Parts: sequence; C-alpha cells; structure tokens
Amino acid sequence: MTSYRSSLTRTAVAAAAALLAACTTVGPDYHVPAEAVIKRPAASAPFMGAAEQPFKSEPLPADWWRLYHDSTLDKLIEKAFAANADLRVAAANLKRSHAVLEEVEEKKRPEVDMEAAPAYGRISGMSLGLPEVLPDTGLYSGEIKVSYQLDLFGKIKRGIEAAQADEEAAQAASDIAHVTVAAETARAYAQACSAGYQIRVAQHSVDLQQQFVDLTADRVKKGRGIALDNSRARAQLEQLRAALPPLQAQRRTALYKLAVLTGEVPSNFPAEVARCEVPPHVASAIPVGDGAALLRRRPDIRQAERLLAGATARIGVATAELYPSINLGASFGSIGMIPGVGDANTWHYALGPLIRWSLPATSPARVHIAQAKAGTEGALARFDSVVLGALRETESALTVYARELDRNAALKASRDQSALAARQADKLYEFGRADFLTRLDADRALAVAESAVAVSDTQLATDQVNLFLALGGGWESTHKQHHEEKH
Repeated sequence: MTSYRSSLTRTAVAAAAALLAACTTVGPDYHVPAEAVIKRPAASAPFMGAAEQPFKSEPLPADWWRLYHDSTLDKLIEKAFAANADLRVAAANLKRSHAVLEEVEEKKRPEVDMEAAPAYGRISGMSLGLPEVLPDTGLYSGEIKVSYQLDLFGKIKRGIEAAQADEEAAQAASDIAHVTVAAETARAYAQACSAGYQIRVAQHSVDLQQQFVDLTADRVKKGRGIALDNSRARAQLEQLRAALPPLQAQRRTALYKLAVLTGEVPSNFPAEVARCEVPPHVASAIPVGDGAALLRRRPDIRQAERLLAGATARIGVATAELYPSINLGASFGSIGMIPGVGDANTWHYALGPLIRWSLPATSPARVHIAQAKAGTEGALARFDSVVLGALRETESALTVYARELDRNAALKASRDQSALAARQADKLYEFGRADFLTRLDADRALAVAESAVAVSDTQLATDQVNLFLALGGGWESTHKQHHEEKH
C-alpha cells in the first residue's frame, strides 16, 4: 500500500510538472498586420497636393494656431482647453479606463477575504456530541481566506494587454477631442471675424449706394433725371441692405458657439471678438509634413490601432477558456463562544483546496474565440478605413485650399476691374456721357464683386482651419502633460 501511494504521488507530481512545463500564453501576440493599409509605402509618401506653392514640407507645429500670430485666438484656445465640457467628458472617460486597467491588474495579486460574525444564541449540544443542553451565550466566528489564481495560460496577461490597449485608445480619444476643440474654436473665431468683415464690406456698399441715391434724387429734383432713376437707385439700396441681417445672424451664432466652446453660456461671448472685422489668416506657406508624419500624428489613427491591439489580446483571453483555471487557497480563523475567544481549541486553518481545477466548457469557449476573431477582423477593417480616410481628408483639404486661393486671386482681379469700371462710369455719368443705367450697373457689379471677395476670404479662413484639422495637430502639449503627470 505504501509503495502504491508513493507511486501515485510521483505520478501526480510528474503530471503537475508536465502541465507547468507545457503552460504558455495562448492567443496571438500583437503586431500591426502586414496587410494593413498603414504598411503600404504609398501611405507614407509625400502628399500630392503639398507640392504646390501654398505649402511646405516642414513638420506641422504642435500649437498650429500660433501660426496666425493672433493673441486673441491663442487665449481663446487656451481657455477652451481648460473649460470645454467635451474635454471634461474625455478626461472622465480616460480616468475610467485607467480604473478598469487597475481592476484587471489586481487579478495578478492574491485575493484576501475577511469575515467576522458576532452573535448571541445557543449551540446545539448534539452537534458537538454532548447530551446536555448548552447555555445561552455570545458566539463568534472569524476567518481570513487567501486565494491566488495561477495564470498558467496567460488569460490574466492577455486581459491586462487588452485593458492597457483600451486605456491608450481612451487617451487617443482625449487627444481627438483636443484636436477637434482647437479647430472648432479657431473656426468659430474665424466665422465671427469673417462675418464682421463681410458686414463691413456690405455696409460700405450700402453707404456708397446711399450717396448715389441722394445724388440721383438731387438730379431728378433739378430736372436732370426722371423719377424712374430714383426708384431704381432706391431698389438697389434696399437690395444691398437686405444682405446685412443674415451676416449679422452669422456673426452672432458664431459668437454663441465660441462662448460654449470656451465653457461659457452663449450670452457671455467675448466682446473683443464681437468687434473683430479681420478674419485670421496664415499668410506664409503652411507646413504640412508628409504621409508618414500624418500617420504618426493623427490621434484617430492611433486610437484605431490601439483598438485593434485590444481586440487581438481578447482572442487570447477567449482561448484561455479552453484550458483549466487553477487556484491556490488557504484559510485561517477562529470560531466559538465569546468567553473563550482566543483559546487554543477555537482556532482552525486549512491549506486547501491547494489546487482548485475548474474544467473548461469548450463549446462556449470556441464561440467566444470566434467572436473575438471576428472583432479583430472588424477592428483591422476600421483601422484601414481610418488611415484611408485621414489620407483622403488631408489631400482633399490641400486641394480645396489651393483652389480657393486661385479663385480668390481671380475674384480680387475682377473686383479691381469692377472698381475701375465704376469710377469710369461715375465720371461719364457726371459729365452726361453715360446714362443712368450704365452707372447703376457699374455700381451693382462692383458691389457684387466686393461681396464675392469677402465671401472667398471667409472661405479661405475656414479652409485653413479644415486643413489644420485634417493634419491632426493640437493635442501634443496636453498629451505630454498627461504623460508627465502619470509618471
């Protein structure tokens, strides 16, 4: 019998040793797949649109809005970063993901449970093998249990990898929020100033037309014109005035948006911006870098890549369900009557179960593996989509801005010719060598041309912000600050 028990013990030890030797971290180790779009050489190539004159290949600065050299815009973005509600949401989500990671990491450590239960009552004498009735007394029980899960197949390790990837994805989401808030603040500021600029241009046209109306009325009064001339001049005046209310509404809504972006109620918009009449504009060539820099910089690409890493780690978590879960345990405690608390015969302990072996249910595990693999395939597809979308957005923004510059130059040339024609018509009309309609048409053409230039200048300001948004800058300083605080 002794020989049999010894043989059985050696067999069990050998089996356990073989099991431990065979243990490994299951599931695929993460790396960016070779077939991912980001691995293609063309994705890191210089931008097609960047070869044009308005751009240069230098890296985009982290605080791109400082290229405007506008202290008001700098202050607005600084305030938005400090008070914007969307950024607070992103910060809370980041804290939550960090707390989830800490929870998962706790599984690497032993679990300790403590229980204490004082009571008053009577213990059954029969339960202790005694014939007499035991007295009523105070009772107590207390126990400490310690358990530790052996991560023999890497389920905990893969879970931590997934949680770390989720936290990094949340950090990227916070960076996306900073990029968006910076761009939206700059855009709202540009819209408010551009509307002020268009209002000034429209009001100038109204003032000039008012002078023409007064001149025409005087000429009619002196018999040098007819009443129809007066009516036509006034009709043109009212048409120009009609352009003002929509522009005033545009400026006010942009101011409301700017207030909310900076954490204020809409009515508390910055007064200095309400008086702005010069839209912000980067006069020098815009630094855009290349595709490789864009892929490193855009936080939505980093977020998609981290989500792919997390999905890959979850394949390992699901695969580990195919293997046994092994826990080690021990307990220590005391139970008895309160008058005898601490007596030697009240203490108990157990080193067991030393090993708790939970046999896996393979059918649900294989379903979970299939789900995890499908999730990884979807994450890769989304990663590719984000990369392609980022490249498309940037190329489109470069093209749109460059072509609007060409359009703006042509409109300014047209405006200058219309101004020359208006001056010539004014002189000819003054000396009776041109009729009233010629003068009126020249003034109308000039008003239209000036308005078109103002609209184009506004569009240029918007296109510049859209380009900076596509390039994905504006989060680097806040990301660095978070990294320093974390470490």
